[in-house]
Amino acid sequence: MFQIRELEMVHWDFWRAIRVPLDAQIVTIVGPNGSGKTTLLDALRTLLALKCSGRRDYKRYVRNNRENYAWLRGVVNNPRRQGGGLFPYLFFPATSDEVTLFCRIRKQGGDWMRQYAIAEGNVMLDAETESKVQWLGVNEYKRRLEQAGLTPAIAEVLALEQGDTDKLCEYSPKALLELVFQVFGDKEVLDHYSETKLRLKEAEAELGKLEQQLSQLGLDVERLRLRSNSYAEWRALQDDIEQLEQQAVPALRYVEQWESLRGYINQFKGSRRGLKQKQDELDLIDAEFRTVEQQQQQVLDDEQAARREYDEAFAAFQSARDAARDSEKTLKEAERLRQLAELEHGADAVALNDALGKKKDAAAQLKHAIRAMKDERQQLSEAQFALQQGRQPHPDFVRTMRAALDEAGIAHQLLTEIVEVRDNSWQDAVEALLAPYRHIILLNRASDRARAWEIGQQLRFRHFIVPEREAAGAAAPNSILEIVDFKADAPGWLVGLLNRTGRAKSVADGNRMDGDWITRDGFHKERRGARDISAKPGDYAFGEAARHARLAEVSRRLRDLNEHVLRDEGRLQELEREVSGLTQSLMGMQAVVQLAARQDEFAAVAERFPEEEQRAQQAGAALAATQAAWEETRNAREDGRIRYEKLKDQRGRLDGQVNVLIEQLSRQRDEQSRLIRSLRNTKAGLPAEMAKPAALRELKEKYGGSREVLHMIEHERARLAGGDWETDPTILARRDKLAGDYDALERDTQVHRNEVLRTGALTDEARAAYINKLRATVRAYGRNVKRLGELAGIDVELDLPQLDNDDLTLAQAGLSARFNFDQKGMMGLNDGEASGGQQVMKSLILLIGLMMDDANPSGFVFIDEPFAHLDIFNIDRVGGFLKATQAQYLITTPLTHNTNVYGPSELTLTTRKKQAGEQWAPVIAQTRRRVRAAETTTG
Repeated sequence: MFQIRELEMVHWDFWRAIRVPLDAQIVTIVGPNGSGKTTLLDALRTLLALKCSGRRDYKRYVRNNRENYAWLRGVVNNPRRQGGGLFPYLFFPATSDEVTLFCRIRKQGGDWMRQYAIAEGNVMLDAETESKVQWLGVNEYKRRLEQAGLTPAIAEVLALEQGDTDKLCEYSPKALLELVFQVFGDKEVLDHYSETKLRLKEAEAELGKLEQQLSQLGLDVERLRLRSNSYAEWRALQDDIEQLEQQAVPALRYVEQWESLRGYINQFKGSRRGLKQKQDELDLIDAEFRTVEQQQQQVLDDEQAARREYDEAFAAFQSARDAARDSEKTLKEAERLRQLAELEHGADAVALNDALGKKKDAAAQLKHAIRAMKDERQQLSEAQFALQQGRQPHPDFVRTMRAALDEAGIAHQLLTEIVEVRDNSWQDAVEALLAPYRHIILLNRASDRARAWEIGQQLRFRHFIVPEREAAGAAAPNSILEIVDFKADAPGWLVGLLNRTGRAKSVADGNRMDGDWITRDGFHKERRGARDISAKPGDYAFGEAARHARLAEVSRRLRDLNEHVLRDEGRLQELEREVSGLTQSLMGMQAVVQLAARQDEFAAVAERFPEEEQRAQQAGAALAATQAAWEETRNAREDGRIRYEKLKDQRGRLDGQVNVLIEQLSRQRDEQSRLIRSLRNTKAGLPAEMAKPAALRELKEKYGGSREVLHMIEHERARLAGGDWETDPTILARRDKLAGDYDALERDTQVHRNEVLRTGALTDEARAAYINKLRATVRAYGRNVKRLGELAGIDVELDLPQLDNDDLTLAQAGLSARFNFDQKGMMGLNDGEASGGQQVMKSLILLIGLMMDDANPSGFVFIDEPFAHLDIFNIDRVGGFLKATQAQYLITTPLTHNTNVYGPSELTLTTRKKQAGEQWAPVIAQTRRRVRAAETTTG
């Protein structure tokens, strides 16, 4: 934990503006009663967002000075943690040796409000402080302090009441154990367990009442159910008779009339089927006619498109032909000038002109070669830098694909990034086997497959994009997988390939093996046969050996390119000098001046004339092809027109036949309608449900005819007259209401029962699990006090309590401690055998043990008057104990003590009372121990 170096208070209690140093291990605050010793400690507690002593709070102190604001500023150290980690410094991201804590208190809306800030370095309090720092709420500020080591356990100890710090030895074992649990955060959990048990008992009592009420309600439901069954049976007989009289008898009579009409209906259906057949034929012809019509329109569009293509091809042919014709004229002009030059000056001028052209061509070719070698040298230099940095260079298409995946937020890896070869002697074999897969992209999340494959399609990425990955399993003996390490999950099929491929020392050794194998130099046998698949060292891509091999190959190629560039640049300079000389010679001849001046033009025309001539020939061929396509579309249009006219005539004939059949069917329908109307009059008297065909068929199958139904009606009337029935219609509503109440109460009872059982089980299980945490807390506290006892030269033993998952055992548990001073035997906490100094030592050991934390070995402690009632020997003994620990101590003491209380103190602060009539209290006096030269040297 951190330690305090300085405290500044503005408008705190009766101090107007005061700054005191605290940069010492033991700081003694001395002064008479009421001079502000506890006020100073409460300022530190408020700065650290702790509770003030007694019943005081920070509002009490800021009200005394009658100002509307107050400031607290503290400078603390910011040591580096021993383990480093994500937060290497206590106040990370602050990395300076010191950190400044601010507390701003001001009145808002009639009440006092406080805010906190943490600033890096030793920041002074001035007019710009309020705007320069970032203010935090109390909870966020406490979280930052807890990160710096001010845990809730330490905060509980620092907030102990005044006078309690030297009376811990007077606590009973039960009270001491409760204090330990409270400091380490266990007391609140135990209180929650007790409250849960109380609530559980109340819930069990409520469950008993619900079950009793449910039993009584069930009896009432059963009585009403029996009466409801009698009413339901009586009502069913009444409804049955009514249904038979009003529905079944008329419906069956309707069915009997309908059966006589069915014969004529079958005749009508036969006529309608004939019409349907002709209409289907007409629909087929009509669909074919419309298809041909659409085809004719498409053929017409194709003909127009072919005509446009012909026009475009003709224009392109004319352009290419004109360009070739102009170049041919220019070449004829060059030949004419050459012939004049030969007549005027002989063959020497022509030879010089030819030599000049050859030299220029050679120089241009050499420049192009030098430019290509420099581009390759630049690429190799970038690859060399990447390899020296531990990165493998990739082709442009791989870099483009990876950039697109990164832009889409798709996490991925290359196969070359996760493969490492353990045995370098087999590097050739591994490279040969994995060469086809070196550019495979492995997705970190299988859910990205759809988006990644879309990007691969857009960029035409020709290698696998693999979403499924798995951990490599155990390798088969003597397999390639046995010498390969995967840094991450890999495709299962690739792992299987390496696992089923054996390592053969030679071809003869491989012939004795079953399955696939490969030799060190890359001769591979698989199911299709055997072949050499070896890879060049410069093409290695997997593992550290591949990086070194490629680095060596790139370095060698760079040396060769540098030698070639230097040699060719020398040759280029020589050619340029020769071209310059030849040009000057030619320009000096009057007969060939024009030929020399237009030499470049003639050379350019001669160079492009074959291409222009070829382009003109190609344009002519394209023109002929488009003309043929145009003729083909015209012929297709004419053939389609003939078929279109035939289908049009056939559709007209079928349409006339369908119309004749429709008129015939209309006459039959009229006759049938007349017969049906008479039947509908009978049907009108039937209920809607009974008039449905399904209902009529069911009645016919069930009763047979109307005569049988009349016999059933007579039988049921006789049964009603001779029975004793429940006839009250409200009985059903009463039954349903009571049954609903019973079901709701039963559900509530079951839910309540499940909750009680689950709550009881969870409570017992949770507390049983937490018992181990309580035991660990007590053991940790026992180690702390034993270590502190060793520093003070006192043997300390703790009697660990019996902690079981039982209410009575936990309620009676207590923590007893025994101390051995000067080898005089063990004594208890408050058994009356210890002196005043020994009592103080006991309390200090118990107090500091509450604050010890292995993760935060240093820190600070507030101790209120630890030297009260101590003699000189015990004062020195307590002081020596405090100096032996690593913590910083802020101790208060009254002026009446012996001067030995200042023995362990490195810094003494003296407070003084406010004088009557004065508005502000005097400043705090400071006394610092002088450090001897020897101590300074050794320190």
